[in-house]
Amino acid sequence: MNAAPSGCRPSSILGWAAPWLLSAACGQGVEVAEIAWSAPMLPPSEGSPGPFEVPPPPFSEGVFPCSDCHDPEIPVNTKRRELTTAHQEIRLAHDEEHRWCLDCHDAGNRDRLHLASGELVPFEESYRLCGQCHGDKYRDWRAGVHGRRTGRWDGEKSYLLCVHCHNSHSPAFPPIEPLPPPLPPRRSP
Repeated sequence: MNAAPSGCRPSSILGWAAPWLLSAACGQGVEVAEIAWSAPMLPPSEGSPGPFEVPPPPFSEGVFPCSDCHDPEIPVNTKRRELTTAHQEIRLAHDEEHRWCLDCHDAGNRDRLHLASGELVPFEESYRLCGQCHGDKYRDWRAGVHGRRTGRWDGEKSYLLCVHCHNSHSPAFPPIEPLPPPLPPRRSP
């Protein structure tokens, strides 16, 4: 078996070794040279069933496209502040100590989000943005065990975006009060 790629952490060995383990268990050769080291954290690539089919994000009425109000000719105020003239209904409860609007929304093109690398992504690919910080959830979402996915196990699939279930500005679900347990069924006399 070949050595792990340089910089490989012990916690990531299983993910790196999975193709070899699969090959050994199935008794069939798996071409591992073509598997990218960072594949678990990337959107679909060559040979994968992607791109992901997702419905449009659930925008509040009248807020998209953002460029309807955000004129690209007007200089952008990048100072972290409480919004008072627009979007004041938004309360950021998403690592608000370290995050602000323009950490996700692009200042130059308001109709796009941006990744940490600066790459612009459409709102329909917001899962890529969420996946940068929430890698375990992104992995599980891609596998179909987090969020909702419909379709065929061996064919086309449709995924819901993170924002179909989570508010992007406040993603934690509010606590709910539990209801009493149901009454046990009665036997007829």
